[in-house]
Amino acid sequence: MATREPPPPQAADSLLDVERSFGQRLAYAGRFLWRDRSGMIGLVLFLVVVAAALFAPQISPYNPLAQNLRDSKIPPAWYQGGSLDYLFGTDNLGRDIFSRIIYGTRVSLTVGFFGVLIAGTLGLVLGAIAGYVGGRVDSIIVGGVNMVLSLPYLLFVVFIASILGRSLINVILIFGITDAPIFARVTRGEVLRIRESGYIESAISVGARSGRIIFDHILPNLIGPLITLATFEMSRMIFYEAGLGFLGLSVPPTVPSWGNMLAAGRKYLTSSPWIATFPGLAIMFTSLGMNLLGDWLRDVLDPRLRRSRK
Repeated sequence: MATREPPPPQAADSLLDVERSFGQRLAYAGRFLWRDRSGMIGLVLFLVVVAAALFAPQISPYNPLAQNLRDSKIPPAWYQGGSLDYLFGTDNLGRDIFSRIIYGTRVSLTVGFFGVLIAGTLGLVLGAIAGYVGGRVDSIIVGGVNMVLSLPYLLFVVFIASILGRSLINVILIFGITDAPIFARVTRGEVLRIRESGYIESAISVGARSGRIIFDHILPNLIGPLITLATFEMSRMIFYEAGLGFLGLSVPPTVPSWGNMLAAGRKYLTSSPWIATFPGLAIMFTSLGMNLLGDWLRDVLDPRLRRSRK
């Protein structure tokens, strides 16, 4: 007696399964974040910085470029001689430090986000080609990556920035290109590991094309490691952008950035320390929040770490 084959699943059922799976993962991530206090702190700090960047005109009490020499070097509101009109005080030109810090978040997040986007895209392409193709192509790409990584990173960035000049676009391109080898190395290692997996060999044995293997099986497994790496590299780029600004190699002086504020406050560390203290604290808290958030993302996206936590 012939047996009937089960009917193929309907598109609606498949879509429902995908939505249910995504909802379950999202719910698990939320529960995991609530239990992970450091991850919650990192998310709050990151959201505060993002909100300050997005709503800077509404939050900032003053124009960050407005100068008022009569109010020069006023201490913070809780200091003796301070004023509630200037919560964090003013700098040597009478500019409100609180407003400049808020607008400085735009420069830091712009450099970090677009720098990581460029570096991640270049690194993903180069690492995927090197890991999947192998052979001479792999040797050439790995040789170039190792050559760039062997250079002192900060000196290399300072050298390029001194040639290209001060510009926000130049800073983004510098970090995006010089940071791409790190993403390429991580991507190549993951592709080499995934390529030897059983399901990849099964896909090859049934005649699956290389494009389908890469886009359907390899790239989805790279999302977790690359997102985790991106958060840490974004934190590094914020640090290095501030360092370039301190050296006078980042954005022009007319653009409020934390690095420029540190450079301006260097002369007044003994007489008016708040001019350099508050932008330094802004850099520290932003990097701390992103590192804590990156640790949480690594724990959520890596199933091996989830099992160890359980």
